[in-house]
Amino acid sequence: MSNEATLHSQQEVMHGAHDHHDHEHHHEDSFISKYVFSMDHKMIAKQFLITGIVWAIIGAFFSVLFRLQLGFPDATFPWLESILGHWAKGGRISAEAYYALVTMHGTILVFFVLTAGLSGTFSNLLIPLQVGARDMASPFMNCLSYWFFFLASLVMMASLFVQTGPASGGWTMYPPLSALGDASIGSKIGVDLWLTSMALFVVSQLLGGLNYISTLLNMRTKGMAMTKMPLTIWSFFFTAVLGVLSFPVLLSGFILLLMDRHAGTSFYLSDIFIAGKALANEGGSAILYQHLFWFLGHPEVYIIILPAMGMVSEVLAVSSRKPIFGYLAMIGSLFAICILAFLVWAHHMFVTGLNPFLGAFFVLLTLLIAVPSAIKVFNWITTIWKGNINFTPASLFSIGFVSTFISGGLTGIWLGNSSIDIHLHDTMFVIAHFHIVMGVSAFFGMFAGIYHWFPKMYGRFMNNTIGYIHFWVTMIGAYLIFWPMHYEGMAGMPRRYYDVSGWASFKQFGGLNEFITIVVILVFAVQLLFVFNFFYSIFKGRKMTNQNPWNATTLEWTTPIHAGHGNWPGEIPEVYRWAYDYSKDGRDFIPQTEPIGPNESAH
Repeated sequence: MSNEATLHSQQEVMHGAHDHHDHEHHHEDSFISKYVFSMDHKMIAKQFLITGIVWAIIGAFFSVLFRLQLGFPDATFPWLESILGHWAKGGRISAEAYYALVTMHGTILVFFVLTAGLSGTFSNLLIPLQVGARDMASPFMNCLSYWFFFLASLVMMASLFVQTGPASGGWTMYPPLSALGDASIGSKIGVDLWLTSMALFVVSQLLGGLNYISTLLNMRTKGMAMTKMPLTIWSFFFTAVLGVLSFPVLLSGFILLLMDRHAGTSFYLSDIFIAGKALANEGGSAILYQHLFWFLGHPEVYIIILPAMGMVSEVLAVSSRKPIFGYLAMIGSLFAICILAFLVWAHHMFVTGLNPFLGAFFVLLTLLIAVPSAIKVFNWITTIWKGNINFTPASLFSIGFVSTFISGGLTGIWLGNSSIDIHLHDTMFVIAHFHIVMGVSAFFGMFAGIYHWFPKMYGRFMNNTIGYIHFWVTMIGAYLIFWPMHYEGMAGMPRRYYDVSGWASFKQFGGLNEFITIVVILVFAVQLLFVFNFFYSIFKGRKMTNQNPWNATTLEWTTPIHAGHGNWPGEIPEVYRWAYDYSKDGRDFIPQTEPIGPNESAH
């Protein structure tokens, strides 16, 4: 018997046992086992999503608060004191609170929302459903993954309420500011809580990533060859590989930082003076931390953006009623991005005194990673070209993703050039590039995924009218917020500064900063409208009456509207074709479960 046949027979035995187990114990599920400590991948996906939404509200609200300071540096807002207490005496945010808000905003949105909230939600939801598995390879490990994330969330939340305040050294947490408790008020216990929370977060990501990889490699249904998997699954696969290989490096950097803080070591410290007094630390290098951080930090950009790329590919094909253009090229570009993501980390460090020869090497690789990204953009545009596009909120956000990914990515070519980066580094130009290409684009991919797969999660639809308002205000607002920042950055305006109005060269941007702040408030308000739409639709949205409302070809739409733990009530469907047979041989779509006909044309 071949290895493949042996694997399928083992899976059938396991699936049959799983079916029997589900049937035997289904009636014994309590509220706690079903909704709290659930091992059903679909429920765990909802837990990741709702926790991510809560964090997104908090992180976005922090940006509104510090934008008030940037837009109106001389104004006072008495209501701020009632929210922030002594951190905003007289209605003006203190410098310490400003830096804490900036730090926590970046930490929350990069890690807790766009990593755990995005990948944790959709990898959990879609991997078993789209490859034809009853659940993850290890449902218990999956459950642990969420609860480690939840525990990390509690620790990070607790840091907001300690007397000295949360960490305020920037979301990158560079030493020596983060390594010395006496360096600033935001370097005290808030940093210890930040590091503890992030260590728990890394454990969560590793548990999840190993589970995702083992599930899609070992538990695919009969006929589901790797080349028949949807691009969503390929993107989740490469995302998990990136995380498993890079997150341990970040964890080691955090452990060394904790040792510098509390064990008297000098991994990152040397020749440090505080208040004129020399510290005993010798031999360390703060640059070592930057290497450890950015070896994760740049793959992290793709850990965030790859799931969005996969979901956008799926939504654009479904919405355009066309096959995805260049399926193998899309997989190849994902693979190339995955490899190159580990070879470009030092482009974040051009101004650290990096050897110019090494700098040239990283410039080359940084510019090279634009090639697979450009292939993906070309294929997305070609997919929707002359397509019969159904403009749902999901498809609009997918098209918006392509727009922001192009415009934000082009500015990365500037920053990838070491000579230009010396001028632009740590300016508002970097803020603009980073937020458009990664922040806004990733959120657009996440919104597309939520609108598209919401019926699969909850058996109801979100309100389309609110969805259209949400898209247009967010799309226009994102460009109005971040595009002007490129010009501020080219003029040299530094990022993370509490008040730049004292510089004659930056005072000219006072009116522009006010405008940006007002748009930020409007965009934040429309995100609250989305949150209302989301939670209202869970209970009151229009009910699904068709298990395949989008006329899609993939396996998740073959499950019942309210699928139980195990997904398919009977046998798992067998797969015969790839995931993108749209508008073929006079038919609108052909499901993956339909055998290939004798006279059928090749895709």
